[in-house]
Amino acid sequence: MAASQTPLPGRPVKGSSTGRPIMAAMDLLGRRWSLRILWELREGPVGFRDIQARCENLSPSVLSTRLKELAEARIIEPTPDRRWQSTALGRELSTALRPLHAWADQWKDALAEDAAKDGK
Repeated sequence: MAASQTPLPGRPVKGSSTGRPIMAAMDLLGRRWSLRILWELREGPVGFRDIQARCENLSPSVLSTRLKELAEARIIEPTPDRRWQSTALGRELSTALRPLHAWADQWKDALAEDAAKDGK
């Protein structure tokens, strides 16, 4: 059986041969669709097909891989009715990402202001 490819603290990850926790988190969350999947689970459990429908152009194989990785990282978990939900760690991650969401809105506004000044 092949070793897991899920970025976890203590394992070599992109940017860190020792698997520093922040680098493991950045590697995991930087993977295609990971943050979007977490976003879709922010309000409660969601089934596989519903996640896929909400994430246009997300292939079933990539979704399956990301769900497995996020579950192995203990950020999400399956429910008894075969949907997916955030764990306590996943909910803490969502809380930690809120300031980034606020910053992104400020960034958008700043760029819009600059474009308006430049007449673009």
